[in-house]
Amino acid sequence: MAKNLKETGTRVKLDGADMFIRGFTYVFISIFALCCLFPFVLIVMSSFATEDSIRRSGFTFWPTEFTTYSYELIFKAPDMMVGSYIVTILMTLTGTAVGLFVIAMTGYALQRKDFPYRNKISFYIFFTSLFNAGMVPFYLMMVQVYNLRDSYLAVWLPLLMSPWLIILMKNFIKAIPHEITESGKIDGAGDFRIFITLILPTITPALATIGLFIALGYWNEWYNSSLFLTSSIRYKPLQYYLYSIVNKVASLKNSVAGAMLATESLPAETLKMATAVVATGPIILLYPFVQKYFVAGLTVGSVKG
Repeated sequence: MAKNLKETGTRVKLDGADMFIRGFTYVFISIFALCCLFPFVLIVMSSFATEDSIRRSGFTFWPTEFTTYSYELIFKAPDMMVGSYIVTILMTLTGTAVGLFVIAMTGYALQRKDFPYRNKISFYIFFTSLFNAGMVPFYLMMVQVYNLRDSYLAVWLPLLMSPWLIILMKNFIKAIPHEITESGKIDGAGDFRIFITLILPTITPALATIGLFIALGYWNEWYNSSLFLTSSIRYKPLQYYLYSIVNKVASLKNSVAGAMLATESLPAETLKMATAVVATGPIILLYPFVQKYFVAGLTVGSVKG
């Protein structure tokens, strides 16, 4: 009898209604996941289709005429592609690491009750998330004040921090009991050591969540590159390099010189699909490794029953 209780002690018996609800939930989630997957599958398949087949039949899940011409155009200059990848990867890694550290320190300081200016600084940060001076003052500040034209810092610095991420980190750290900080002070630790040894290890889900946001911002960045990086910079960030390839092909198809060439075969639409695959592929491969931290980070501080 005890053996049977031991075997069935951790099992939950479900009645017919519970099994129906659970089965319906699994089916609904599976269908929803497939609906989310279909657009990306369509992008991948369309990137291998010819421009003529897209013009005749539209986008399909299986190309009627298979070609790799779009990828050949993208990788026509492999040194440029590799250089763009290296620039983007370095900016993403360094920006995410430095941004996480600064945002975590800022969020920790703003939630400390013994920090006298935390409310005023929090208000200034929140105010900048609602109002900003606009593009022209930002451009003049980066070019004339900081003299960062044709510098990677003009792309790297603006994405380092954002008011929303600071507020998010502050709310994450609020869930940590204040007694942890007090115990560190009793043991004679300074504020920086308390932050490094006690606070950072307890906010791993928050670091993964905000780190993913920062990394995506760096990986998808192209606008600041178009403003501050001119032709004197050989290797542009990946997104801007792919954007320039698409624009060049579109300009060639619409130009007078292009009208004298057989430009109808140039992959305008399929090239867009191929650039989307090249740009999103590494992030999709990285996301499964941080998914568990990302989900846990979004639930930090939630109401628990």
